[in-house]
Amino acid sequence: MAEPRYQLSGRVALITGPARGIGAETARQLAARGMRLGLAGLEPEGIEALAADLPTETATFECDVTDWDALRAAVDGTVAKLGGVDVVVANAGVAPWGPIRTIEPEAFERTIEVNLLGVWRTIRMALPHVIERKGYVLPIASLAAAIHGPVVGHYNAAKAGVEGFANALRMEMRPYGVDVGCAYFGFLDTDMVHVADDDEIVGDQQAGKRSVFGRPAPVSKGVEQIVRGIEARSRRVYYPKWILPLLLAPAPFQRLLEFGVARGDTYDRIKRLDERAQQRAQSPV
Repeated sequence: MAEPRYQLSGRVALITGPARGIGAETARQLAARGMRLGLAGLEPEGIEALAADLPTETATFECDVTDWDALRAAVDGTVAKLGGVDVVVANAGVAPWGPIRTIEPEAFERTIEVNLLGVWRTIRMALPHVIERKGYVLPIASLAAAIHGPVVGHYNAAKAGVEGFANALRMEMRPYGVDVGCAYFGFLDTDMVHVADDDEIVGDQQAGKRSVFGRPAPVSKGVEQIVRGIEARSRRVYYPKWILPLLLAPAPFQRLLEFGVARGDTYDRIKRLDERAQQRAQSPV
């Protein structure tokens, strides 16, 4: 059996957003392959509990990826304790729901701050160390980078920005021996998905998606592709497999989505979301 091109055992990965979901599972699977980990994110108790269960050495940091100083402390602390940074997985993200017309401006802009600018800040801060080790960078985007549905315009914009950022960085890093990927996931069984289930309006829309795409895929399956992508230093990591045509040629699938939205009751749900937001704004505190 051929050995993977990039050996993981003994190397160091910095992961943001490791308290749950994709970040936590990535930490588990990389540690199982012998990687030492810098874990940087919010929910410090969850991160500490995760680190205590991992079989390899870790460094943990309470860190908001919108905060340059916190990121600097996380990167410098990882280098000081573990000796360097070979791989960066820029994973931290948020996903509130709401139409562009009535979503709270703070929620829209926080999504851009965390999901796009947080990726840029994380990678920028760690890049000198990754260059030193000719390592690998993997920002986490989404199928939403290519196919843009309603009520998540802020999320679409951030993830499309992550893809554009990764594509540019990939070319810029070639002379330094650093490879840059981009990860795209469809419908994974994460907390972000289940938050929508609890909404009386958006939850119906999620149920409609499941009738088309099936139940959310296990997070572990998506993370297996992250691990393989790091081993192969891949330019594209994705799961489930059926999303690849959508990534390669998104335009016709975007039109199909828009056609499907027009035929269903999504427009009615959008109006209901707008009306609910307006009623809440007018209600006395």
